Amino acid sequence: MSSRTKSILYWTTTAIIVFVWLSGGIADLIRRPATAEGVIALGYPAYVLTILGVWKVLGAIAIAVPGFPRLKEWAYAGTFFELSGALASHAWSGSTVNHFVWPGFFLVCSVASWALRPPGRVLGTLFPASVWQQLTHPQLHLHRRTAEPAEPAAVS
Repeated sequence: MSSRTKSILYWTTTAIIVFVWLSGGIADLIRRPATAEGVIALGYPAYVLTILGVWKVLGAIAIAVPGFPRLKEWAYAGTFFELSGALASHAWSGSTVNHFVWPGFFLVCSVASWALRPPGRVLGTLFPASVWQQLTHPQLHLHRRTAEPAEPAAVS
């Protein structure tokens, strides 16, 4: 994938996530009636909206601003946990299929945004090169010879 394509995909998915998190967080904080009804229908208390609203707004800001790579990692993790939790909640509550489409789409956008980040927004690698090589090429590490211990010296 060219760096231009990667950059366009990164900024598109990031803009979607930031917009959804900011608008969704505000909707949670003002307890928009449809949002509150949906959360209560899933079996959660209404005060969860305040908690999620604050986290979403702060997460959107953390993902949007330059710098702070560790904070971005936490924001992406929170995004993943919230969206996968939303999918699980809808699955267990018997929601209709349309309640899976948007959280699923936003979850894919979130993972794509995280995976496509430019180097300046990356905290580190997911797997160090040596671990990645062991995971992807285990046959290279099966026949390593270890140094055999030396014979103990004879005691006279």
